[in-house]
Amino acid sequence: MQEETRLIVEGRDPHRYHGAVNLPVYHASTILFPTLDAHDAAYEARKRDEQVVTYGLAGTPTSYALENAVAALEGGYRALVYPSGLAAIAAAMLACLKAGDHVLMVDSVYEPSRMLCDGLLRRFGVETTYYDPLVGAGIKALLRPNTRVVFVEAPGSLTFEMQDIPAIAAVAHAHGALVIMDNTWASPLLFKPFRHGVDLSIQAGTKYLAGHSDLLIGTVSATKEAWTKLRETTRSLGQGAGPDDINLTLRGMRTLAVRLARHQASAMTLAEWLLGRPEVARVIYPALPQDSGHAIWKRDFLGASGLFAFELHPASRAQLSAMLDHMKLFGMGYSWGGFESLLVPAREERLKHRLHWDGKGPLLRIHVGLEAPSDLIEDLAAGFERLRKAA
Repeated sequence: MQEETRLIVEGRDPHRYHGAVNLPVYHASTILFPTLDAHDAAYEARKRDEQVVTYGLAGTPTSYALENAVAALEGGYRALVYPSGLAAIAAAMLACLKAGDHVLMVDSVYEPSRMLCDGLLRRFGVETTYYDPLVGAGIKALLRPNTRVVFVEAPGSLTFEMQDIPAIAAVAHAHGALVIMDNTWASPLLFKPFRHGVDLSIQAGTKYLAGHSDLLIGTVSATKEAWTKLRETTRSLGQGAGPDDINLTLRGMRTLAVRLARHQASAMTLAEWLLGRPEVARVIYPALPQDSGHAIWKRDFLGASGLFAFELHPASRAQLSAMLDHMKLFGMGYSWGGFESLLVPAREERLKHRLHWDGKGPLLRIHVGLEAPSDLIEDLAAGFERLRKAA
């Protein structure tokens, strides 16, 4: 079955619900049992890790539908759903770590993941070492006897370095460490983490899965071997997402293939246009043949999303303000993955520790939405004109 078809059918069973095309939304906490035998049977099924409905937080048909669909699309054994992408990251990390353990965290990681390591995990006695995203199999030299997790993210947040996930995973597994990946940029369609050695794969479903910038949600898919740790930790933390957000994510997911194809095509159009602009020092997008990470992207990925970055030649804050404050189509805000285009500057303090960042001018992260590319180019061109005039 092709991926476009799986997006439509996974997590659905219309004839179980009176022929309704979309699964009904289950708003439930208390679940009633008609008999003692039914109560006991559900309890025993739960102990066997079957998807039964015993209590709202333990799972409902609504949450199981999304979890099963994401696991199937990523190629994992099972998945769980969380109230945000960061909640999913925290659950995956806590499932695999204890006091005295060591984490290898990619230096180009999403900033809240770094905050989790430097704050909560450090307080709980877990040590973190940040490593070069381009290290590949050389990560062997950084492994310690107590290294339990190697965290990867490709491409890297803001600076978009491509990691050699299979090489890193092979070394990590030989050492007995688990590989956790933030796979949000590629979504479940464009990178298959479990084919490349990942043990737990995280999606900030807030982005491409939901696709409409109106909810927060996260997922973690796991191998069969990592599943029990994830499930038990998630139960202990009391993590779960609301049924309405899950339902909207399911709705958004049905159009993911169509949206991603448009995001990629439009992003490539804008990236190529930006390459020719005199105001732009470089464009960082793995799908571009001249990008330093293109070879790995072409080898391992099935496509590219609409998120990338470009560096301007040195410009003052006044020039940057003149450009960004008056954009008509590009919003200036965090997150990405929705239908609307976004343009936001990277803060200098988030770049100063990056091993491979040597930029001299402002770095802008761009998410190319679903608007007409010609209109987006016109908006950017007007912004560049304002930047030049403010010099």
